[in-house]
Amino acid sequence: MSQHRSLKTAGSVGTKRSVLKRGERIKLLKSRGQWQEGRLPTNLPKTKPE
Repeated sequence: MSQHRSLKTAGSVGTKRSVLKRGERIKLLKSRGQWQEGRLPTNLPKTKPE
């Protein structure tokens, strides 16, 4: 059975995502110096991708 053409992706679109995954948010907070070691990865502050 083949996949419907509307479900196929054309690869990476190349646009910026407005939402980061949890790991990406933690990595960004660490690079900004806003991450404290020992902190739980829940209730993270909102971050904008750079």
